[in-house]
Amino acid sequence: MNGKGNDGEGRWKERWWATLAGAVLAAAFLGPGTITTASRAGASHGAALLWTLLLATLACFVLQDAAARLTIGSGMPLGAALRRRFGLRAAAVVALAVVIGCAAYEAGNILGGVAGARMVLDFGIVPLTVASSTLAFALLWVGRTGVVTTVLSALVATMGLAFLVTAVGLRPELGELLRGLAVPTMPAGAGLLLLGLVGTTVVPYNLFLGSGLAQEREGSASRFGLAVAIGLGGLVSMAVLVVGTAVVGDFGFDALAEVLADRLGGWAVTFFGLGLFAAGFTSAVTAPLAAAWTAQGLFSDEETKQAWSLRGRWFRVVWIVVLLTGTLFGVLGVQPIPVIILAQAANALVLPFVSVFLWAVTADRELVGEQAHGPVGRGLLAAVVLLTVALGARGAWGAIVSLLG
Repeated sequence: MNGKGNDGEGRWKERWWATLAGAVLAAAFLGPGTITTASRAGASHGAALLWTLLLATLACFVLQDAAARLTIGSGMPLGAALRRRFGLRAAAVVALAVVIGCAAYEAGNILGGVAGARMVLDFGIVPLTVASSTLAFALLWVGRTGVVTTVLSALVATMGLAFLVTAVGLRPELGELLRGLAVPTMPAGAGLLLLGLVGTTVVPYNLFLGSGLAQEREGSASRFGLAVAIGLGGLVSMAVLVVGTAVVGDFGFDALAEVLADRLGGWAVTFFGLGLFAAGFTSAVTAPLAAAWTAQGLFSDEETKQAWSLRGRWFRVVWIVVLLTGTLFGVLGVQPIPVIILAQAANALVLPFVSVFLWAVTADRELVGEQAHGPVGRGLLAAVVLLTVALGARGAWGAIVSLLG
């Protein structure tokens, strides 16, 4: 009896830590970009695009599960597997694209968090930017996965509670919400928002982050943790969309704050501000971490293993560069639009490339062993790969159009 009890306790303990690791992924995709896109979708089309967030959440889980299966089954993180299959040059191109993407979006993460903090605190942009960056630096410098996952999980819980309470307070019509979830529709002019909702949930650098977090995890516990954390993350995104439905006319955070104050009172503005701050701050931590983990997987070997450890020199150099880039743009008040467009194009090309690679490599039973997909899993992964290819083509085309003015 005691042995069985201990086994059960150990299994649930492993699931708990896997869920905390999954919460880091939820923190990564629940950034200011997702908050802005989801709330804008609600303001523009009501609950009609909720089904898109349901689809995006499922796609996110399928890809993250594939990355975890690769790492757990083969013992190699995603970056190392890419390097082994395609060589150092291809690995360097992928690393450059991911690091540029993380650095470009870091400014938006920091400024988004500052925008939320200013709904609660009467401080200027510069001091709040410096304070947020300093806190992110301190958390990353610790270099302990357990500390980072625990802190980010607490912030994600705070963010989720804030958005869910605000959404429930608005008392949306249940029938409208169920129709939005169950009946796929395409309102006029909603194409870009639909792509945006999927694109901000399924992010290529998060696959490298998830692969890094899956190291030394057990397969079933990893899937349990991913299902819980990503599922709750999708629920929070839907809550944000519901909050956005309160806005009538042109969308903006100021307009949203005014509506929330009028309909629910000042507490709703405070809750939404806390949620937005948590979204920005957690993404400001996960983006540098994802960049460093990507570089670690692609370039670490036996000779440089120590330098690429969580407290190693090169690991810290990568995340410091990404964090400082975002901080600099935030302090200067400059939106790095051309760099973000370049990052969008790079990520649009990286995502389908990595997705196809995951689809191919997780079918290799000699490499991933018992972690290989069954028929249903392979079918779901194939469908998601097709979705990422379509998103990649659309994202690359959008970036080209933007660069050409």
